[in-house]
Amino acid sequence: MDRRKSLKALAIGSLATGVLLEACKDGKTTDKPAETTPSNGAVAQNLDRMKEEEAHYKEVISKTFFTAHEMATITILADIIIPRDEVSGSASDAKVPEWIEFIVKDMPEHQTPMRGGLRWLDMQSLTRFEKSFADADEKQRIQIVDDIAYPAKAKPEFAQGVAFFNLMRNLTASGFYTTEIGVKDVGYAGNAPNQWNGVPDDVLKQYGVAYTEKEMQECAKY
Repeated sequence: MDRRKSLKALAIGSLATGVLLEACKDGKTTDKPAETTPSNGAVAQNLDRMKEEEAHYKEVISKTFFTAHEMATITILADIIIPRDEVSGSASDAKVPEWIEFIVKDMPEHQTPMRGGLRWLDMQSLTRFEKSFADADEKQRIQIVDDIAYPAKAKPEFAQGVAFFNLMRNLTASGFYTTEIGVKDVGYAGNAPNQWNGVPDDVLKQYGVAYTEKEMQECAKY
């Protein structure tokens, strides 16, 4: 399964929309979080805000939620979800872990599911390999991830892990595809200047019309 293509579809589609809309309500997202991201997970901002919004933003960035170990685990998992490849950088290259830290402080309803999911992940790794998820090797980590990344195939006993991974995947995709790296990965060019060389000749001939020499020189030739 090509995880990057699947995630791109999720980001463009509706799966990540809820997170994006909630985060965007008060102008708390950024198009370039990789440029300036303080260590407490704050995302660099250059937006005009009301005083209440500015106060809320400052309150959010003044706190730290995840521990260093939790952030290390989030970073590893985010890069499993969106790894670096020949097209673009990884989730951590786009500062997605710091964005997730910001989002869970701004949207506290994610705090318990995220922290609980990270602990579930460590318990699974400790049970299977006698080491935390962050300390496990790549093959061991993927073994756990494969058990929870595909809801339709997951065993009932992995339900908590599946719920956590779904949330983590949504946050990772939302964070990544709202950055400059992610936008380039999608291939979105936005509005760009263009040159119009007039109606194609075959279409003109179809309707029995043609440009005059003056029209060609002044209106339809670059």
